[in-house]
Amino acid sequence: MPSSNYPTSLDGSTNQPTPTSTTDLDASGYEHDQVHGAHSTAILALEAKLGIAANNAADADQYAVMQKSGSGSDATTTWSKTITGATLAGATLSGAVTGGDQVMSAVTHKDYAETCAENTAATGTVSIDLNNGNVHSIKLTGATTLTFDNPVATGDASSFTLIVQQDGTGSRLITWPASVKWAGATAPTLTTTADRFDVLAFSTVDGGTRWFGFVAGQDFQ
Repeated sequence: MPSSNYPTSLDGSTNQPTPTSTTDLDASGYEHDQVHGAHSTAILALEAKLGIAANNAADADQYAVMQKSGSGSDATTTWSKTITGATLAGATLSGAVTGGDQVMSAVTHKDYAETCAENTAATGTVSIDLNNGNVHSIKLTGATTLTFDNPVATGDASSFTLIVQQDGTGSRLITWPASVKWAGATAPTLTTTADRFDVLAFSTVDGGTRWFGFVAGQDFQ
């Protein structure tokens, strides 16, 4: 068996040449070459069907997967990082996943956590940014004016929990956004004792035009 004249990379041609005396691999009268030709033709057809004859795996983006569209003789395959119409029977995630504000329905959550955004020196103007989490913990070290930023758009609901702690001095006050609506149109009186906690909750369904404010509990030690 000869050790040369065999292809060493993916064959991107569309036609397999007919063996001749100049391509005879084993000087046997071409019969083996005819077999090699038939095999190569079959491989070319398979490459085309898999979509790798002109767009092979080495050219695909990192982490791309092969996907099929169409059926029968019209079926084609492509490499893509986007999986559409697939069913995952089970998976273990090993990194962060960004949902892209897409809907997940019929989901059961178990043993989950919420990100808590902490500010241990809140004074002046402080942003409660929902992009950073839906639980916020602030320690008041001076008079503080809050802004509520980046809720979801009108039609969906945004909610967050706010944990407020007085510092070792106490008597720190909060100025709430004008968009916050309290029961009876009266803002709660915060605990001003040093090192004590109040817990409040806020919800909006109109993109932050109105935030409904609730007192969950006060004067926690």
